[in-house]
Amino acid sequence: MNSILGHKFADGNTPIRPEEAEGLIPRISTIGELNEYEALNILSARDWAFDGRTMTSRDPLDELYVRDLHHRMFDNVWKWAGTYRQTERNIGCDPREIVQRIPQLLANTRYWLENKTFPFDEALLRFHHQLTRIHPFANGNGRHARMIADVVAVKYGHAEFTWGAGKDLVAEGDARSRYLGALCALDENDVNPLLTFARS
Repeated sequence: MNSILGHKFADGNTPIRPEEAEGLIPRISTIGELNEYEALNILSARDWAFDGRTMTSRDPLDELYVRDLHHRMFDNVWKWAGTYRQTERNIGCDPREIVQRIPQLLANTRYWLENKTFPFDEALLRFHHQLTRIHPFANGNGRHARMIADVVAVKYGHAEFTWGAGKDLVAEGDARSRYLGALCALDENDVNPLLTFARS
């Protein structure tokens, strides 16, 4: 566990705090093992999220779905999966604001899509960007925000995003740098880098 707590994470990754590390379910000792467990958990969640029955019966722009998806992505790894964070971060809103900001974002996104406020991809990428900025969970926010954007795209009859042609966006590298740079550009209301990256 010490190697996980002391690990130097790639820029933009949320470090694991001691109180959150106590919620680790499997007995692991390295960040590599953690990444493997999380990746397997995410594959299982993906099968659920894109299953035809789930697509028909669940609304991904519902607040319960936001938490349920995160829970399914990380429930075999973290006891706190699907639970909003309670601690401050160097990114994200005050944790006390999460319960208000998530429903507001979901309502805004639904409005954008129904009223064609933005082109479809732009609306979903603005949703993705704002969800990462709220940073609702202790960890896994980027992966969760990308998957839920893909789910909404498919639910509305569009293709999933490619997010840099399937590159690993968790590990340091060119793809992650481009992704984070595109998110920063949208901080300044320039959506074009993220539009390009998400469909590359």
